Amino acid sequence: MSDAPAYRCDMHCHTLRSDGNDTPRELIDNAVALGLHAIGLTDHDIDPPRTIPDQSGREVDLVAYAAGRGLVLVPGYEFSCDTHVDDVHICGYGLDWDHADLQAEVQAAKRSKSRAYEELCQALTARGMSLDWEADVLTVRDAAGAATARREPDEVQRKHVFEAMAARGHCKTWSDAKILVRDDPELNIPRRKIDPVAAIELIHRCGGIAVLAHPHLIDEQVRPNRGQAISRAAYIDRLIEAGLDGIEARYTYDKTSYKGTQTPEQVEQDVRATYAGRVKFFSGGSDYHADHKKGAKTVRKLGERGLTVEEFQQAFARFL
Repeated sequence: MSDAPAYRCDMHCHTLRSDGNDTPRELIDNAVALGLHAIGLTDHDIDPPRTIPDQSGREVDLVAYAAGRGLVLVPGYEFSCDTHVDDVHICGYGLDWDHADLQAEVQAAKRSKSRAYEELCQALTARGMSLDWEADVLTVRDAAGAATARREPDEVQRKHVFEAMAARGHCKTWSDAKILVRDDPELNIPRRKIDPVAAIELIHRCGGIAVLAHPHLIDEQVRPNRGQAISRAAYIDRLIEAGLDGIEARYTYDKTSYKGTQTPEQVEQDVRATYAGRVKFFSGGSDYHADHKKGAKTVRKLGERGLTVEEFQQAFARFL
């Protein structure tokens, strides 16, 4: 089977600044090597880098470096939303990174994550699944288990905890660990997350566009704020009413913690049929994390899901 990407525009990618494994420059260089036209850099809960070192070690503008290699790079931020509903993520593109409101939200997200994830390690250990915050989570390890670096507590993403659970043998894969934690009320320790409507308002206030990522990772029935249960459809309706600009239609559901039975193609058809004419555009991306560097057997590849060049030019015209 060919390794050529199915789509030349991948609008959902991560680096090691959040829970990916490529540096920002490696992400760009890998996308260029594959012949991609555009990527969205959407790290979780942290503003994107402004500069990166080029081949000579000189700091250069991130977007300009990509453009010099023939790649359109759209800086983004993936907001983890809703304290009591899992997998509500909204990607903001084209944000004013110096806006005081955005910087305040970034700092609040960092503080809430480190507290909750350390508590999760303690809860897992109490359950007999020993997980040490310092040795297993803050210590960065390669596929062979050797320590390579140390991450700061406010840099920890929940996926780092799931990867540590898998490395310890408590679960087969990080996605199995995610499902185990997500479906156990005692382990699914909430952290403060921005309300998705507030996230959409913040994105617009900072001059950006708001896209709901992987809508079918949201459970079919949810309880916002631990209140009355509502359907996923009703939940998303609320976001559309708040001014949501786009929805991710193409996504690698078959390589994540998706609990449904539809294929990625069936989900795409469902999303398009349900929301055509209700949002401005549909987006797409692989949610690339360079998981192969951690020895993962199931990995999402750059361009595996995404947009055609024509679709990208229509949806993200303001970035051209």
